[in-house]
Amino acid sequence: MKILLLNPNSSTAMTHAMTLAAQSVSVTDSLQIDPYTAPSSAPASINNDSDIEASTLVVQEDLIHRKSIHLGDYDAVLVACYSAHTLVPQLANQFPNLAVTGIFEASILTGLSLISSTPNQEQWGIVTTGEFWESHLARGISDFLGRDGTGDAKFAGVFSTGLTAGDFHTVSPDEVREKLKAATARLLHSGNVTCVAMGCGGMAGLEDIIRSTARQVYGQERAAALYVVDGVKAGILQLFLTVHSRRVFR
Repeated sequence: MKILLLNPNSSTAMTHAMTLAAQSVSVTDSLQIDPYTAPSSAPASINNDSDIEASTLVVQEDLIHRKSIHLGDYDAVLVACYSAHTLVPQLANQFPNLAVTGIFEASILTGLSLISSTPNQEQWGIVTTGEFWESHLARGISDFLGRDGTGDAKFAGVFSTGLTAGDFHTVSPDEVREKLKAATARLLHSGNVTCVAMGCGGMAGLEDIIRSTARQVYGQERAAALYVVDGVKAGILQLFLTVHSRRVFR
C-alpha cells in the first residue's frame, strides 16, 4: 500500500516532523509513505481561510496541472493540515479511486472511537494554535458529522495556544511548552476529558507536554489513561483501514 503524506504548506521542517510521526505507526512492513511539501509559493504556515485557499490553489496547480506527482500511483492521500481543508473533498472528487482524508477528519473519528459513553459522559477535545481555529474547527466538526451546530456532549471544545503552526519549529522550546501546557490545562479543566487531539500538524512529537500537564491537572493514575491523538498517526491508521475496507466490502 502506498500513501502520499501531503503537506499543503511550504514548510519542509513540518513535513519532516509529520513524516517521522507517520512512519512510527506500525501497521505493516509493506506500507510505503511518501512525503510531499507544497511549492514555495504556498504559505509557510496555514493560519486562516485565506491560507487554506492559497495552499489549495498552489497544490492543485502543482499536482493536477503540472503533475509533479502521479497520484494514480497511490492508494491513498493524507492531507496533513489540521483544518477543514478544501483539498480533502476536491481530491476525493477528482480521484474517486483514491482514499482521501485529512488529519483533522481522522482525529474526529479517532477521538469518538476512544471515548466511552458512561453516566459521567467522557469527552474529547482539541488543543490548537491560533484563536482563528477555535471557531473554524468547531464548525468543521459539525459539518463533518452532519450536525446543525447545536453542540455535542462528547466534544469539550477547541482551546488555542496563541502560536502558529510554524512557531512550533521556530520559537523557543520553553515558550512552546508553556503555551501548550496552558491550552491543555484549560481543556482538561473544562469537563471529563479523556482524549486530547493535537490540533496542528506542527505539534507532532509533543505528546509528552500534554501528558505532563495531565499529570498536574488529573494526577498520575487518571493521566495515564488519557488518550493523546496525533492527527498524522490517526490519518495513517484511518487510510489503512479505508483501503482494506474498500477491498473487502466492495
